[in-house]
Amino acid sequence: MKKLLLSSILLLALSFTSCRDTKKGESIGDTIENAAGDAVENAADASVDAVNAAGDAVDSAVDAASDAADKAGDAVDGAVNAAGDAVDNVKAKAGDAVDAAGDAVDDVKAKAGDAADKATDAVKKEADKLKTGI
Repeated sequence: MKKLLLSSILLLALSFTSCRDTKKGESIGDTIENAAGDAVENAADASVDAVNAAGDAVDSAVDAASDAADKAGDAVDGAVNAAGDAVDNVKAKAGDAVDAAGDAVDDVKAKAGDAADKATDAVKKEADKLKTGI
């Protein structure tokens, strides 16, 4: 009887241990599965975040390049306008100089004509004096 009692206790202990080991095995498997699932989800989330960050960086780079191109275009336009204004100013000043030179030539002609007229008048007076003897 003692052997029977000890055998029953041993059998009961083994079955209890066996059940507990099975539950632990299932629990460890579930834990590993849950941890793997969480790790995959976390990795997927991190990948999505990285892709979004890369997209934002690309958008920022495109915007910066576009702004730089716009500023460069504005600078070129400003330079072209300034060059055009400088050419217009030079043309205007050259025109003014030509006009002033023309006016000076006209003044010289008028003065030369006046001087020639005065000289002619003086010569005529002297000729008249010689003719009349006065």
